[in-house]
Amino acid sequence: MNLLPPDSPASRNPAPRERRADNRPPDFIEPAGPIVPGVASVTQLITKLSEYLTPAELKKVKEAYRFSDEMHLGQVRKSGEPYISHPIAVAEICAEWKLDAQAIMAALLHDVIEDQDVKKDELIERFGAQVANLVDGLSKLEKIEFQSQLEAQAENFRKMLLAMASDVRVILIKLADRLHNMRTLGFMIPAKKRRIAGETMEVYVPIAHRLGLNNIYRELQDLSFSHLYPVRYQTLSKAIKSARGNRREVVKKILEAVKNQLEASGLKAEVHGREKTLYGIYKKMRNKHLSFSQVLDVYGFRVVVDSVPNCYVALGTLHALYKPMPGKFKDYIAIGKINGYQSLHTTLIGPYGTPVEFQIRTQDMHRTAESGVAAHWLYKTGESNMSDLQQRTHAWLQSLLDIQQQTGDSAEFLEHVKVDLFPDSVYVFTPKSKIIALPRGATALDFAYSIHTGIGDHTVGVKINHEEQPLRTELHNGDIVEIITQPDSRPSPTWLTFVRTGKARSAIRHHLRLVDVNESAELGLELLTQALAVRNIKPDLPASVVERLLAESSANSMEEVYADVGIGKRMPTLVARQIFGLMEGDPDLLPSSKPLPASDIAPVTIYGSEGVAVQLAPCCMPIPGDQITGQLRRDQALVVHTCDCQTAKRLLAKEPDRWIAVKWGDDLNRRFDCRIRLLINNEKGILARVAAEIGESDANITYVGMDEDDENMMTQLRFTIQIADRVHLAQLIRNLRRVAGVNRVERERT
Repeated sequence: MNLLPPDSPASRNPAPRERRADNRPPDFIEPAGPIVPGVASVTQLITKLSEYLTPAELKKVKEAYRFSDEMHLGQVRKSGEPYISHPIAVAEICAEWKLDAQAIMAALLHDVIEDQDVKKDELIERFGAQVANLVDGLSKLEKIEFQSQLEAQAENFRKMLLAMASDVRVILIKLADRLHNMRTLGFMIPAKKRRIAGETMEVYVPIAHRLGLNNIYRELQDLSFSHLYPVRYQTLSKAIKSARGNRREVVKKILEAVKNQLEASGLKAEVHGREKTLYGIYKKMRNKHLSFSQVLDVYGFRVVVDSVPNCYVALGTLHALYKPMPGKFKDYIAIGKINGYQSLHTTLIGPYGTPVEFQIRTQDMHRTAESGVAAHWLYKTGESNMSDLQQRTHAWLQSLLDIQQQTGDSAEFLEHVKVDLFPDSVYVFTPKSKIIALPRGATALDFAYSIHTGIGDHTVGVKINHEEQPLRTELHNGDIVEIITQPDSRPSPTWLTFVRTGKARSAIRHHLRLVDVNESAELGLELLTQALAVRNIKPDLPASVVERLLAESSANSMEEVYADVGIGKRMPTLVARQIFGLMEGDPDLLPSSKPLPASDIAPVTIYGSEGVAVQLAPCCMPIPGDQITGQLRRDQALVVHTCDCQTAKRLLAKEPDRWIAVKWGDDLNRRFDCRIRLLINNEKGILARVAAEIGESDANITYVGMDEDDENMMTQLRFTIQIADRVHLAQLIRNLRRVAGVNRVERERT
């Protein structure tokens, strides 16, 4: 992922920085360069700003414009336009949100630090500390030596997000900047278009959605789609244009019928037809494997009324007009989305059997739906005056700071944040009826960490809807969750295998990193020794190589390097390659013999008690006796899979360099989790007989579930049990098959 905007210094033609004597009158705002027709106009910008800024604020904005114009004199964009047209366009987008004067000034100045070597102190002197801080938050880091392009990009992104955590205007200006760059991306070469569009889809689209900026969210999606898949975009665009004519009469008929029905009910409402976005249609076709002709709900309708009660009245009126589709109603007014969005959604069967989606909302909800947090962010009010949306956004921004404090690595920080940007959410309740929003797939343990890191660290149990459940239980909309804690409880390494949120994962890893440094260093030494053996290099490195390795790795000692390898922060193969490169500079240090063949390299030994350094994959749950293989992951160190695990095979095909040979150790003095599935006759006492047999076979039950098998008219029992090894499991399965009423027993894997 690359965080360079399309107007990076490499893509511009900057002139040497020069200062001009400014003898112009204070209100002079014409550009210093030539005026090009069709580009952003400062006159239009000032006209927009005059609608809500004071004369004193306008004067400051004009000063910022003049300074930016001077600094960018001689620069042109790839399109040939004067570069100043870009900051003006960014400021215009911010003006549409009615951002304050400081934000508009920062938008006009957002590239002067990065491109023209203007110092932050100079901006503080001219425009004040707040404007300078905004511009600094928008500027990429100065030329610092990073180990890789990816690390530099991740660090730049972390800087921007942390600046946003202290002032949300940073990201609003950045999104406006990215939107204008995407609108003008057509002048870039194809490879650069794809890179920038991919980055936009991966990072900026989710941020826009998370902040409720739906207009930008939709436009960035479509623009990214058009550059990532230009042929698909053009084909779909033509199909929609063709379909418009065929469906125009249907849309007109529905629009008239709805307006008449609402008027007859005495409701004052605005009704608008809307076409779904190209990317939205494409995603539905791809996810559901549909052709364009099978996507019937290309059009939707929006009903805007004057009050919340009338939203529900309008819903009943529409349901009286057309039949609703079962299961296609969602009430986002009673429980709004995490980004503040509120509306009633219902899908009705319109004329000719066509499904039609309706959104019903008030004017205030409509403003928030289109502009999200930018619609009413108040920069000078305290928390007590913040709206519900502002409070939720503030809480999310604070969680970024929590993750930053627990994470030392910029790439790790970025991965945690991207997880939390996942748009789908579930809404659950505390015992005191407070609503908590979590990403879809979040578990009870994620809920505990969302309340407070201290609660998560000391969690021992959970009650969901007043019944005790495992911590790994996935939460669903409407669940009531109560966390049980004990002061002496501590996080377990196995928690990393099922938590979903970035906050929970970073907090668990932070704790484990502190207590398991020695274990991680031991594993890291073993992994690095194995990687060095491939090149026939002994782990006892010469002092000169160690010194240069520590300098390049920004580490204080080899133990720190080993620990980083053990927790997955550094790949052993890459460290070994780095060491080999350092030795190449001195032929006397290079090994004289040839590299060892892979078959001669000793596998890493797994005991199952390594703590955070080694995780047993939850998909296949390997147990001693299984043939196993190891995957090196950035966020979970070494993950052990069975060799026949389907998930492992898919991951191996994608990243073969991240896999190493592993084997079970001897004298394993612990139990291992394993899943089994039984097909039984649903008769009295069967569960008790099965549970008793498991206990008599010296196995422990940690989870039990039941579901119907409609095809066989029987019941399936699913157990997670703790056993010693494959021999123990085989004996248990033989014993269970002898239990009356048990028809089949097998080991279960996902």
